[in-house]
Amino acid sequence: MPLDRRDFLKLTGLGALAAGSNALATAPSLAGAFAPVQSLPQGRPDHTLRIARSLVELAPDHIVSTTTYNGSVPGPLLRFREGQRVAVDVHNDTDVPEQLHWHGQFLPVDVDGAAEEGTPYIPPHGMRRLSFVPGPAGFRFYHTHVSAGADLTRGQYSGLVGPVYIEPRHEPGAYDREVFLTLKEFDPFFSQGGDMAMNFLRPDSVDAALKARGERAMQASLARGDRHGYEVGYQAFAINGRMLGHGEPVRVKAGERVLFHVLNGSATEIRSLALPGHTFTVVAMDGNPVPNPARVPVLWLGTAERISAIVEMDRPGVWVLGDLADDDRSRGMGIVVEYAGQRGEPRWEAPPPFGWDYRRFTIPGATAAEPDEVIEMTFAKQNAAAGGFNRWTINGQAFDMHAGTPRFRLAHGRRYRLRMHNASDDIHPMHLHRHTFEITRLAGQPTAGLRKDVAMLGGYQTMEVDFTADQLGLSLFHCHMQLHMDFGFMALFDCA
Repeated sequence: MPLDRRDFLKLTGLGALAAGSNALATAPSLAGAFAPVQSLPQGRPDHTLRIARSLVELAPDHIVSTTTYNGSVPGPLLRFREGQRVAVDVHNDTDVPEQLHWHGQFLPVDVDGAAEEGTPYIPPHGMRRLSFVPGPAGFRFYHTHVSAGADLTRGQYSGLVGPVYIEPRHEPGAYDREVFLTLKEFDPFFSQGGDMAMNFLRPDSVDAALKARGERAMQASLARGDRHGYEVGYQAFAINGRMLGHGEPVRVKAGERVLFHVLNGSATEIRSLALPGHTFTVVAMDGNPVPNPARVPVLWLGTAERISAIVEMDRPGVWVLGDLADDDRSRGMGIVVEYAGQRGEPRWEAPPPFGWDYRRFTIPGATAAEPDEVIEMTFAKQNAAAGGFNRWTINGQAFDMHAGTPRFRLAHGRRYRLRMHNASDDIHPMHLHRHTFEITRLAGQPTAGLRKDVAMLGGYQTMEVDFTADQLGLSLFHCHMQLHMDFGFMALFDCA
């Protein structure tokens, strides 16, 4: 992938990228420019990750070539202790620069893993040692954070995703054992049209003015002869790197309380998950305990969302834990749950219709404290405006990858409310780096207490989230769908 001027400066300026490298290989478009070579870090790391192309066997008759951490999808589960410094050596055995983002942690910009914030790249055929104090406690994850554009081998279309669990200082221990599940898609392709699930979110009321604006823009584009902008579809799906029926089952015993940690590691897909005859008691979202644990028959996760939920194993049998979408489940998006002593073909039973509502997990009847400042943001789609791809704007502007200019200035310690208006019919999983936010209003309905780092904003709806600007420097804000963030759906906050 060619590098823009800003990326070039990050690779060469002040030798920042070479820190901790035994050799700095030049990126393809650097035309011989080098940064100073520095010595290897001293001492042994706590963990080592290698980024490289690998063959991954999703099933015996379905092997894919993708980029991985340590040769597998997902990458290894990394367990840290809250507040205890760790060192992770990241080797990049590919020919292109990479970034590793520690999603959901409160880290300085030099290790957070976003070039837009100023994190140095991991150079091609080089390495960086990342040293940091993990936190906050809970279920986090790590993933690549580079622009893919039209290259479906790069970014989150690849296999570069892995779970992180930061052990709390005091473990509640209200379960018998944990199971980590990473949901991922493979074999991506471009199309002009899509079938993203839209009708599962609650509340489901839409803003008439936002809808009119979005529909006018689309009708004008089609009247000019534009086709619908490119979308991404997939031909194979997997949980923990194996298609349904081709990996080891989750083996359980009757009466067990199993804590499932579920990560949607998709580049662009919203996922659902159900286990016939069982319910999930959601105890945490995005690694943060929910104020009101609630029982639900189905989990819904936007890209990059995580849910931790306890399932009481009280219906012996052999079951399919899988996606509600029959096509995706038949192409791999599921895993077998097998009770001890039970045999036979895994069974799937569709649950009754169920609406996913963040308010279910909030503090009943509570309202959030007033912020110090409200930032109004309107998100809009310009159909097929970027070489056939949709261009996305925040307050009328697409993010400029070359300039990288901060859009919003924050004062350290102040509480801000992002009032996000979605003038498109797409669902957007909105993510703020280096912070946790509180959902304070959904489609006009007040809420309080639910703390997340990704939240799905419904089509033609408004959502409000509050956060305290307690991280100095640049923080990236974006839709977590790779196809959206690559084509303008990002902004930088600058806190001083």
